[in-house]
Amino acid sequence: MAAPKSKYDDYDFPTTAPEPQPGHPGHTTPEQDAKVDQLRSELEQLGYTERLDTLTLLRFLRARKFDVAAAKAMFVDCEKWRKEFGTDDLVRTFDYKEKPDVFKFYPQYYHKTDKDGRPVYIEKLGKIDLTAMYKITTAERMLQNLVTEYEKLADPRLPACSRKAGKLLETCCTIMDLKGVGITSIPSVYNYVRQASAISQNYYPERLGKLYLINAPWGFAGAFSAVKSFLDPVTVNKIHILGSGYKKELLEQVPAENLPVEFGGNCSCEGGCELSDMGPWQDPEWTKTPRWAAPKEAQNTVKNEDPGLEQKVETQEASQPTA
Repeated sequence: MAAPKSKYDDYDFPTTAPEPQPGHPGHTTPEQDAKVDQLRSELEQLGYTERLDTLTLLRFLRARKFDVAAAKAMFVDCEKWRKEFGTDDLVRTFDYKEKPDVFKFYPQYYHKTDKDGRPVYIEKLGKIDLTAMYKITTAERMLQNLVTEYEKLADPRLPACSRKAGKLLETCCTIMDLKGVGITSIPSVYNYVRQASAISQNYYPERLGKLYLINAPWGFAGAFSAVKSFLDPVTVNKIHILGSGYKKELLEQVPAENLPVEFGGNCSCEGGCELSDMGPWQDPEWTKTPRWAAPKEAQNTVKNEDPGLEQKVETQEASQPTA
Protein backbone atom coordinates (compact mmCIF):
# COMPACT_ATOMS: atom_id res chain seq x y z
CA MET A 1 0.00 0.00 0.00
CA ALA A 2 1.06 3.59 -0.43
CA ALA A 3 2.08 5.58 2.64
CA PRO A 4 -0.10 8.61 3.42
CA LYS A 5 1.25 11.82 1.92
CA SER A 6 3.11 14.32 4.06
CA LYS A 7 3.47 18.07 3.50
CA TYR A 8 7.12 17.28 2.71
CA ASP A 9 6.22 14.93 -0.15
CA ASP A 10 6.47 17.40 -3.02
CA TYR A 11 7.54 15.03 -5.79
CA ASP A 12 7.39 15.55 -9.53
CA PHE A 13 8.44 12.01 -10.46
CA PRO A 14 6.97 8.52 -9.88
CA THR A 15 7.08 7.37 -6.25
CA THR A 16 6.17 3.69 -6.49
CA ALA A 17 9.04 1.20 -6.45
CA PRO A 18 8.93 -1.17 -9.46
CA GLU A 19 9.31 -4.34 -7.38
CA PRO A 20 7.09 -5.17 -4.38
CA GLN A 21 9.89 -5.37 -1.85
CA PRO A 22 8.87 -4.92 1.81
CA GLY A 23 9.52 -1.43 3.12
CA HIS A 24 9.93 0.13 -0.29
CA PRO A 25 7.74 3.03 -1.50
CA GLY A 26 4.30 1.83 -2.56
CA HIS A 27 4.79 -1.52 -0.81
CA THR A 28 4.80 -0.60 2.87
CA THR A 29 2.67 -2.09 5.63
CA PRO A 30 0.51 0.00 7.99
CA GLU A 31 3.10 -0.69 10.69
CA GLN A 32 5.90 0.64 8.49
CA ASP A 33 3.84 3.71 7.58
CA ALA A 34 3.33 4.35 11.28
CA LYS A 35 7.08 4.18 11.83
CA VAL A 36 7.63 6.75 9.09
CA ASP A 37 5.18 9.07 10.84
CA GLN A 38 6.82 8.40 14.21
CA LEU A 39 10.31 9.09 12.89
CA ARG A 40 9.17 12.29 11.19
CA SER A 41 7.38 13.49 14.32
CA GLU A 42 10.39 12.84 16.54
CA LEU A 43 12.71 14.62 14.12
CA GLU A 44 10.34 17.60 13.92
CA GLN A 45 10.40 17.78 17.71
CA LEU A 46 14.18 18.09 17.48
CA GLY A 47 13.75 21.05 15.12
CA TYR A 48 14.42 19.41 11.75
CA THR A 49 12.45 20.78 8.80
CA GLU A 50 14.38 19.47 5.77
CA ARG A 51 14.71 16.01 4.20
CA LEU A 52 11.69 14.74 6.12
CA ASP A 53 9.90 13.45 3.02
CA THR A 54 8.67 9.88 2.99
CA LEU A 55 11.17 8.52 0.45
CA THR A 56 14.12 9.80 2.46
CA LEU A 57 12.81 8.56 5.80
CA LEU A 58 12.06 5.13 4.32
CA ARG A 59 15.67 4.85 3.14
CA PHE A 60 16.96 5.56 6.64
CA LEU A 61 14.44 3.14 8.17
CA ARG A 62 15.35 0.36 5.73
CA ALA A 63 19.02 0.91 6.50
CA ARG A 64 18.23 0.27 10.18
CA LYS A 65 15.69 -2.55 9.73
CA PHE A 66 12.81 -0.21 10.67
CA ASP A 67 14.23 0.39 14.14
CA VAL A 68 12.98 3.95 14.66
CA ALA A 69 15.50 4.84 17.36
CA ALA A 70 18.42 3.60 15.23
CA ALA A 71 17.12 5.35 12.11
CA LYS A 72 16.65 8.55 14.09
CA ALA A 73 20.24 8.38 15.37
CA MET A 74 21.48 7.77 11.82
CA PHE A 75 19.49 10.73 10.47
CA VAL A 76 20.70 13.06 13.23
CA ASP A 77 24.32 12.01 12.66
CA CYS A 78 23.85 12.61 8.94
CA GLU A 79 22.44 16.11 9.46
CA LYS A 80 25.31 16.95 11.82
CA TRP A 81 27.80 15.78 9.20
CA ARG A 82 26.04 17.72 6.43
CA LYS A 83 26.34 20.92 8.45
CA GLU A 84 30.00 20.33 9.31
CA PHE A 85 30.91 19.31 5.75
CA GLY A 86 28.96 22.20 4.25
CA THR A 87 27.10 19.88 1.90
CA ASP A 88 24.25 22.22 0.97
CA ASP A 89 26.61 25.01 -0.10
CA LEU A 90 29.13 22.61 -1.63
CA VAL A 91 26.73 21.17 -4.21
CA ARG A 92 25.94 24.68 -5.44
CA THR A 93 29.49 26.00 -5.60
CA PHE A 94 31.99 23.15 -6.00
CA ASP A 95 34.04 23.29 -9.21
CA TYR A 96 36.20 20.22 -9.81
CA LYS A 97 38.25 21.98 -12.44
CA GLU A 98 41.08 19.46 -12.16
CA LYS A 99 38.75 16.54 -13.02
CA PRO A 100 40.26 15.76 -16.48
CA ASP A 101 43.73 15.44 -14.94
CA VAL A 102 42.53 13.51 -11.88
CA PHE A 103 40.65 11.05 -14.09
CA LYS A 104 43.93 10.00 -15.70
CA PHE A 105 44.74 8.34 -12.38
CA TYR A 106 41.30 7.62 -10.91
CA PRO A 107 38.33 7.57 -13.33
CA GLN A 108 35.00 7.62 -11.47
CA TYR A 109 31.89 8.72 -13.32
CA TYR A 110 28.18 8.29 -14.07
CA HIS A 111 27.37 7.14 -17.59
CA LYS A 112 23.91 6.43 -19.02
CA THR A 113 21.63 3.73 -17.55
CA ASP A 114 21.23 -0.02 -17.10
CA LYS A 115 18.30 -2.11 -18.36
CA ASP A 116 16.28 -1.18 -15.27
CA GLY A 117 16.74 2.51 -16.04
CA ARG A 118 19.15 3.19 -13.16
CA PRO A 119 22.23 5.39 -13.50
CA VAL A 120 25.41 3.42 -14.15
CA TYR A 121 28.37 4.46 -11.99
CA ILE A 122 31.88 3.35 -12.99
CA GLU A 123 35.17 3.35 -11.10
CA LYS A 124 38.53 2.09 -12.35
CA LEU A 125 40.37 1.22 -9.17
CA GLY A 126 43.38 -0.28 -10.91
CA LYS A 127 44.47 3.10 -12.24
CA ILE A 128 44.61 4.82 -8.83
CA ASP A 129 47.93 6.58 -8.25
CA LEU A 130 47.47 8.79 -5.20
CA THR A 131 51.04 10.08 -5.31
CA ALA A 132 50.46 11.48 -8.79
CA MET A 133 46.93 12.66 -7.93
CA TYR A 134 48.00 14.62 -4.87
CA LYS A 135 50.22 16.72 -7.11
CA ILE A 136 47.00 17.75 -8.90
CA THR A 137 44.38 17.75 -6.15
CA THR A 138 43.92 16.93 -2.45
CA ALA A 139 42.15 14.20 -0.54
CA GLU A 140 39.74 16.84 0.75
CA ARG A 141 38.75 17.94 -2.75
CA MET A 142 38.35 14.31 -3.84
CA LEU A 143 35.88 13.77 -1.00
CA GLN A 144 34.13 17.05 -1.81
CA ASN A 145 33.71 15.83 -5.38
CA LEU A 146 32.37 12.49 -4.13
CA VAL A 147 29.77 14.24 -1.97
CA THR A 148 28.81 16.66 -4.75
CA GLU A 149 28.20 13.70 -7.07
CA TYR A 150 26.06 11.95 -4.45
CA GLU A 151 23.96 15.10 -4.12
CA LYS A 152 23.60 15.28 -7.90
CA LEU A 153 22.65 11.60 -7.93
CA ALA A 154 19.73 12.39 -5.62
CA ASP A 155 18.80 15.38 -7.80
CA PRO A 156 18.77 15.60 -10.82
CA ARG A 157 20.01 12.13 -11.86
CA LEU A 158 17.58 9.74 -10.13
CA PRO A 159 14.46 11.91 -10.65
CA ALA A 160 15.27 12.20 -14.38
CA CYS A 161 15.77 8.43 -14.63
CA SER A 162 12.51 7.84 -12.73
CA ARG A 163 10.56 10.11 -15.09
CA LYS A 164 11.96 8.37 -18.15
CA ALA A 165 11.37 4.87 -16.75
CA GLY A 166 7.90 5.71 -15.41
CA LYS A 167 8.79 4.16 -12.04
CA LEU A 168 10.68 5.16 -8.92
CA LEU A 169 14.42 4.56 -9.14
CA GLU A 170 16.45 5.15 -5.98
CA THR A 171 19.61 3.16 -6.64
CA CYS A 172 22.57 2.82 -9.02
CA CYS A 173 24.20 0.06 -10.97
CA THR A 174 27.87 0.28 -10.00
CA ILE A 175 30.78 -1.17 -11.99
CA MET A 176 34.15 -1.32 -10.25
CA ASP A 177 37.00 -2.34 -12.52
CA LEU A 178 39.72 -4.07 -10.49
CA LYS A 179 42.06 -4.54 -13.44
CA GLY A 180 45.56 -3.70 -12.29
CA VAL A 181 44.72 -3.76 -8.59
CA GLY A 182 47.41 -5.60 -6.65
CA ILE A 183 47.97 -6.32 -2.99
CA THR A 184 50.82 -3.80 -2.87
CA SER A 185 48.58 -0.95 -4.06
CA ILE A 186 45.94 -1.47 -1.39
CA PRO A 187 47.57 0.31 1.60
CA SER A 188 48.17 3.54 -0.32
CA VAL A 189 44.52 3.92 -1.26
CA TYR A 190 42.93 2.35 1.81
CA ASN A 191 42.49 5.59 3.77
CA TYR A 192 40.67 7.38 0.95
CA VAL A 193 38.52 4.35 0.10
CA ARG A 194 37.67 3.93 3.81
CA GLN A 195 36.56 7.56 4.08
CA ALA A 196 34.58 7.35 0.84
CA SER A 197 32.88 4.13 1.94
CA ALA A 198 31.96 5.61 5.32
CA ILE A 199 30.32 8.61 3.63
CA SER A 200 28.34 6.30 1.35
CA GLN A 201 27.13 3.94 4.08
CA ASN A 202 26.43 6.49 6.82
CA TYR A 203 25.05 9.47 4.93
CA TYR A 204 23.65 8.14 1.63
CA PRO A 205 21.93 4.86 2.63
CA GLU A 206 20.11 2.55 0.27
CA ARG A 207 21.68 3.86 -2.93
CA LEU A 208 23.27 0.61 -4.15
CA GLY A 209 21.18 -1.41 -6.58
CA LYS A 210 23.76 -3.77 -8.07
CA LEU A 211 27.55 -3.88 -7.79
CA TYR A 212 29.71 -5.57 -10.38
CA LEU A 213 33.34 -6.10 -9.43
CA ILE A 214 34.96 -6.94 -12.76
CA ASN A 215 38.47 -8.15 -13.56
CA ALA A 216 38.66 -9.43 -10.01
CA PRO A 217 42.17 -10.82 -9.34
CA TRP A 218 42.76 -14.46 -8.43
CA GLY A 219 41.74 -15.15 -4.86
CA PHE A 220 39.47 -12.12 -4.56
CA ALA A 221 36.25 -14.14 -4.65
CA GLY A 222 37.59 -16.46 -1.98
CA ALA A 223 38.51 -13.54 0.25
CA PHE A 224 35.05 -12.07 -0.22
CA SER A 225 33.40 -15.37 0.70
CA ALA A 226 35.27 -15.25 4.00
CA VAL A 227 33.79 -11.88 4.95
CA LYS A 228 30.33 -11.96 3.39
CA SER A 229 28.94 -13.85 6.38
CA PHE A 230 29.43 -10.59 8.29
CA LEU A 231 27.49 -8.56 5.72
CA ASP A 232 23.76 -8.04 5.41
CA PRO A 233 22.32 -10.76 3.09
CA VAL A 234 20.44 -8.04 1.17
CA THR A 235 23.77 -6.35 0.40
CA VAL A 236 25.50 -9.62 -0.48
CA ASN A 237 22.81 -10.38 -3.07
CA LYS A 238 23.60 -7.11 -4.84
CA ILE A 239 27.29 -7.95 -5.32
CA HIS A 240 28.58 -9.84 -8.34
CA ILE A 241 32.28 -10.74 -8.44
CA LEU A 242 33.48 -11.43 -11.97
CA GLY A 243 36.88 -12.17 -13.44
CA SER A 244 38.12 -11.16 -16.87
CA GLY A 245 35.25 -13.01 -18.55
CA TYR A 246 32.68 -10.57 -17.20
CA LYS A 247 31.21 -9.19 -20.44
CA LYS A 248 28.31 -11.61 -20.97
CA GLU A 249 26.92 -11.13 -17.46
CA LEU A 250 27.53 -7.37 -17.46
CA LEU A 251 25.73 -6.97 -20.80
CA GLU A 252 22.73 -8.79 -19.37
CA GLN A 253 22.34 -5.80 -17.04
CA VAL A 254 23.66 -2.88 -19.11
CA PRO A 255 22.62 -2.37 -22.75
CA ALA A 256 25.57 -2.52 -25.16
CA GLU A 257 24.74 0.95 -26.47
CA ASN A 258 25.08 2.34 -22.93
CA LEU A 259 28.27 0.50 -21.95
CA PRO A 260 31.65 2.03 -22.91
CA VAL A 261 33.61 0.11 -25.54
CA GLU A 262 36.43 -0.67 -23.10
CA PHE A 263 34.02 -2.78 -21.04
CA GLY A 264 32.58 -4.68 -24.00
CA GLY A 265 29.83 -2.28 -25.02
CA ASN A 266 29.31 -0.13 -28.12
CA CYS A 267 29.35 3.35 -26.59
CA SER A 268 32.09 5.75 -27.57
CA CYS A 269 31.08 9.25 -26.51
CA GLU A 270 32.67 12.21 -28.24
CA GLY A 271 35.44 13.42 -25.97
CA GLY A 272 35.36 10.13 -24.04
CA CYS A 273 32.68 8.43 -21.96
CA GLU A 274 34.51 9.27 -18.73
CA LEU A 275 33.88 13.00 -19.02
CA SER A 276 30.56 12.98 -20.91
CA ASP A 277 28.13 12.59 -17.97
CA MET A 278 25.60 11.30 -20.49
CA GLY A 279 22.20 10.16 -19.26
CA PRO A 280 18.52 11.16 -18.92
CA TRP A 281 19.66 13.91 -16.54
CA GLN A 282 21.10 15.70 -19.60
CA ASP A 283 17.88 15.36 -21.60
CA PRO A 284 15.47 18.36 -21.34
CA GLU A 285 12.54 15.97 -21.74
CA TRP A 286 13.31 14.26 -18.42
CA THR A 287 15.40 16.57 -16.29
CA LYS A 288 14.47 19.63 -14.24
CA THR A 289 16.48 22.25 -12.44
CA PRO A 290 17.59 20.54 -9.20
CA ARG A 291 16.07 21.87 -6.02
CA TRP A 292 19.45 22.69 -4.55
CA ALA A 293 20.01 25.09 -7.46
CA ALA A 294 16.83 27.04 -6.71
CA PRO A 295 16.91 30.15 -4.49
CA LYS A 296 16.94 29.09 -0.84
CA GLU A 297 13.57 30.68 -0.07
CA ALA A 298 11.97 28.74 -2.94
CA GLN A 299 13.36 25.31 -2.05
CA ASN A 300 10.61 24.47 0.43
CA THR A 301 7.79 25.95 -1.64
CA VAL A 302 5.27 23.38 -2.88
CA LYS A 303 5.05 24.08 -6.56
CA ASN A 304 4.84 22.15 -9.80
CA GLU A 305 6.55 23.82 -12.75
CA ASP A 306 4.67 21.66 -15.21
CA PRO A 307 0.88 21.73 -14.55
CA GLY A 308 0.42 18.51 -16.48
CA LEU A 309 3.21 16.62 -14.79
CA GLU A 310 1.30 15.63 -11.66
CA GLN A 311 -1.37 13.91 -13.77
CA LYS A 312 1.38 12.36 -15.90
CA VAL A 313 3.11 10.93 -12.81
CA GLU A 314 -0.17 9.59 -11.41
CA THR A 315 -0.89 7.88 -14.72
CA GLN A 316 2.55 6.29 -14.74
CA GLU A 317 2.15 5.09 -11.16
CA ALA A 318 -1.27 3.61 -11.86
CA SER A 319 0.38 1.16 -14.24
CA GLN A 320 2.87 -0.04 -11.61
CA PRO A 321 2.30 -3.30 -9.70
CA THR A 322 0.95 -3.05 -6.16
CA ALA A 323 1.96 -5.14 -3.20
